[in-house]
Amino acid sequence: MSPRLLLADAESAADALTFAGRAARFTDEGLRLVASGGVLAMTAAPLAPRGFGDPTPTVLALRTLAADPELVCDLVVEASALSAVDDDRRALALPDTALAPAWAGITPPRTGWDRRPGIEAATLAAKAQGGIARVSDAVPTDAGEDVVRTVRAAVWGAPDDELGGLPAGVAFAALSLGFISGSETARVFASGPWTRITLDRGHVLVRGPVATGLTAVRSTGSALR
Repeated sequence: MSPRLLLADAESAADALTFAGRAARFTDEGLRLVASGGVLAMTAAPLAPRGFGDPTPTVLALRTLAADPELVCDLVVEASALSAVDDDRRALALPDTALAPAWAGITPPRTGWDRRPGIEAATLAAKAQGGIARVSDAVPTDAGEDVVRTVRAAVWGAPDDELGGLPAGVAFAALSLGFISGSETARVFASGPWTRITLDRGHVLVRGPVATGLTAVRSTGSALR
């Protein structure tokens, strides 16, 4: 029998498959699954550098779900390999082989986050759609992987004033992983070199220089939620 991931209920299992399916469309570097205390954290890296000198920003997308209280794990698997189990709607089948991408060794802080000015979800969506159009226009039909990565790094790594100086890639991650739905003001927090954008459906985290022009409002001092 293949190893299984046991969620709290059928709805959580279906949600996990939806997130994994979205992640599989935008990254081939796996999906990190960390579970303890009845919570499963699923993290994907829709944007991450490959090798020294790659200017692509590290942008992570995180969604948390209710899991079986006894589930404890920390592994990275191919997102497309996660599958439903016919005889248990709460369970998902895991592949036999785990992955070890470089981004999975980067762990954002769990505490010490300071509040920053929020960002409207509509702004995130517009920035993501504009960036997708620019990438499409700039990439030749027969472009190789190196050309595509260079264009994507230039578009998604560029700081955007309307995003508080954050790279445009945070908007791409929020849209592509399904975190934008309806009218909402995303909450923004910073801790050291990390910035977190929190929406109702998930979190986007980016590591890089602290954006200028942002003034702290309050310290949360709490874990991601």
